[in-house]
Amino acid sequence: VQLQASGGGLVQAGGSLRLSCVASGRTSSTDVMSWFRQAPGKEREFVSAITWSDSTNYADSVKDRFTISRDNAKNTMYLQMNSLKPEDTAVYYCAADQYGSRWCIREYCYDYWGQGTLVTVSS
Repeated sequence: VQLQASGGGLVQAGGSLRLSCVASGRTSSTDVMSWFRQAPGKEREFVSAITWSDSTNYADSVKDRFTISRDNAKNTMYLQMNSLKPEDTAVYYCAADQYGSRWCIREYCYDYWGQGTLVTVSS
C-alpha cells in the first residue's frame, strides 16, 4: 500500500485546512486509516482514526475542531481542520492498517505510512 498525503500549508490561527490521503496498491489493507502529527522537537502523536465503516476516534486535543472522513470508492481519507491553533503546527502523516483498531493510538498499530504534509499555523 502506498499513501500520499497532501493539503498542508500556511494558515492563520482560527483558519481551516483540509488534508487528503490517497491510498494505492493493495487498498484492501486499509481497513483502518489514521492521521498522526509530529511537531518540531516532539514525538509523533495520534490525531484521529477511521474504520472502513466510518467509525472514528479523536485525540482530545482536536476533538470538536477536526473531522476525519473517507471515501472508499476513491481510496481517499480526509482531515478537515477548523479553528486551527499555533500548537497544531506539525507535519501530518497518514497511516493505514488492515487489522488494526481505531482505538489503538500508537505508531506500531499501523503498517503503512505516507510521507507527511506540513501544516503551519501562524498566531
